[in-house]
Amino acid sequence: MTNGEPTIQSAHSYPTVLTTESIKGGNEDVVDANVNVVNAMFEELLDADEISPAALRSYYVDFYLTQALAGGFAQYVFTAPEREEVDPYVREGLAAMGAAAHLDLFNRTVAAFGALTDSDVDSYLDGGSGWAAEGDTESDEPGDGVSDAVRRLEELDGEFESVLATEDIAGLNAAWLRGQADLLVLADDDLDAHIAGRVARIPNLAERQAAAAEEALLDAPEFEQIIRELCDIAGHSLERISMGDPNYEHNGETTLAWHFTTEQGEFLMLEDDDEAFMLNPRTQEILAAVEFEETVEFDESVQSGPTARAVR
Repeated sequence: MTNGEPTIQSAHSYPTVLTTESIKGGNEDVVDANVNVVNAMFEELLDADEISPAALRSYYVDFYLTQALAGGFAQYVFTAPEREEVDPYVREGLAAMGAAAHLDLFNRTVAAFGALTDSDVDSYLDGGSGWAAEGDTESDEPGDGVSDAVRRLEELDGEFESVLATEDIAGLNAAWLRGQADLLVLADDDLDAHIAGRVARIPNLAERQAAAAEEALLDAPEFEQIIRELCDIAGHSLERISMGDPNYEHNGETTLAWHFTTEQGEFLMLEDDDEAFMLNPRTQEILAAVEFEETVEFDESVQSGPTARAVR
């Protein structure tokens, strides 16, 4: 146990993987190589428990360093996908690589942030405004509307770079990676094959691929979702969305047209107030259409927006 949280463990032993070129390089080369390898493994749908715990600790320590340098702990909070999962990796990574001062600062900052009220969280994440307003060069006093708890967090943010000057996270991280007992060093050409071999052993790969495809579709921009639905209705397989043309002439009017390609050729998606449709630009035939309907989503406030509904 570390600071009341369970340590990250894996039921299987997976090596920490670096590239031959990175080992020959500097500290940043080594850390970046690990980040690239872990990203590649995630992209190929390996789960966290199928990746070296040491590699993940290094990966999230570097993530924390990057965010803290970009915008302090607030930036880390904004960008960490799931802090209840990420914080233990950061904490254990800092401890394992000997970054004791950074670990102490991280723990104090996490505790200070956890003690904020909801309004203080909003103030801190909005940038605080704990000091004089922009353009006020006369004053260096904290703003009246900022609590002592928010100022304390800003002070902790201010400690980060001074700690970094005496305790180089990147250097400690790289040295720790190089010293892993299970370190596997591969040529760039062999890395893809190694990951592919790991992926081939995933027992539920098809389910993961389907879930990833569904998630990617939900995250896609609205025009892509509509195009994909139109292709489904028309019985086509989308291959590529090439461009949006805001000056396309249709029925004597200028409109936005999205150009896309299926296995059956090039097509267009156009919208009006009520529907979107798939058009064959050669014959002007409408192959499929979706009608927009207003929907209400409940997420602290009522919102409405167009949702595609297939019509024949």
